[in-house]
Amino acid sequence: MPAGKGFIMLTLEQAREKLQKYGQEHVLKYYDELSEEQKQALLEQIEHADLSRVEACKHPEDLLQRGVIAPLASMQLGEIDENRESFTAAGLKAIRAGRVGAVLLAGGMGTRLGSDDPKGMYNIGVTRKLYIFQCLINNLMDVVREAGNYIHLFVMTSDKNHDATVNFFEKHDFFGYDGSFVHFFKQEMAVACDYNGKIYMEEKGKMSTSPNGNGGWFISLKRAGLLDLVHEAGIEWLNVFAVDNVLQRIADPCFVGAAILRNCSVGAKVVRKNAPDEKVGVVCLEDGRPSIVEYYDLTQELMDAKDENGDPAYYFGVILNYLFRREDLEAMLSSLPLHLVEKKIPYLDEEGHLVKPEAPNGYKFENLVLDMIHQLPSCLPFEVVREKEFAPVKNPTGIDSVESARALLALNGVEL
Repeated sequence: MPAGKGFIMLTLEQAREKLQKYGQEHVLKYYDELSEEQKQALLEQIEHADLSRVEACKHPEDLLQRGVIAPLASMQLGEIDENRESFTAAGLKAIRAGRVGAVLLAGGMGTRLGSDDPKGMYNIGVTRKLYIFQCLINNLMDVVREAGNYIHLFVMTSDKNHDATVNFFEKHDFFGYDGSFVHFFKQEMAVACDYNGKIYMEEKGKMSTSPNGNGGWFISLKRAGLLDLVHEAGIEWLNVFAVDNVLQRIADPCFVGAAILRNCSVGAKVVRKNAPDEKVGVVCLEDGRPSIVEYYDLTQELMDAKDENGDPAYYFGVILNYLFRREDLEAMLSSLPLHLVEKKIPYLDEEGHLVKPEAPNGYKFENLVLDMIHQLPSCLPFEVVREKEFAPVKNPTGIDSVESARALLALNGVEL
């Protein structure tokens, strides 16, 4: 039985040696107090933890350097419309050949919406039940009907919501999708530590961890054993998308075909920003390679910059809908840079009492999608009509909310 499935490969002594190598012996402080089950879980956690990450805390400034930012032109609606027939034909050909898969990033909870359930379980309907997951499956079914065959859908969950998500899909019979084409996997977790690199303990038998970032989806898929299925099915392209955009078009044949025909390593769906300071990342070049500048890193100078046509140079925002070539993803598995994120991390104090800090007290470690894109030689920013494909659900009311998403769904003819 493979590691991570209940079989301990690491002995207590081996775990102690691994911890000593990184100065983390305190992780076993309460080992003798644990039940046999708790001991097994802790040893398994130590076995799979990448403790080398904590070394980054010693030189955090090395992780913050950005290169020279320059504009990257997007393929705009006019050009897409002119080529729609050939793009769509190429995309449908790839989909029908089984060369396209989809990856739903669904590890989050609906906390900001006032729900204790996974975010995808949120009911966005008014006169009937209409869940976020259901909206996404309905969108994917449009392509299934057009292509005449199902697409493998990989759903990334988290430790917090895995069982609830799987049970929800099964309870609702996958909302009409063929369940044999739906595969669930948990996002990998990364240890969290204080500013000196000492790993926090959230329980006496558990190191403090957090999800490994939105760029950690591929390594998580691989470690779950699903990359074997990707190969067996002949999948060459993976369309990665976020759970919280209920208008998300998935495995869009026109988008897929454009990336294939233009021979780009990655495609990125983008929309025209509704304001220079809208909270979306923008596609760009960084040291001559494709990249993304997050909205919080977008300086006034970049917001004011113009292209050769006099339009804003950083005009198109990403919507977390990317099409990656599988072979490129496999080539970059071990080369993604690390990001330190300051967070409030609950921890056990010296007396073993749980402390919930009121201010940031340490680092969590993440890989980001923008770094995956920056590893690649070419990117196709692909414009879509935001009223038809961008309805994020981040808040109960106001901007990017349940309210605004309902209005956009109604605008697109979806019964609420």
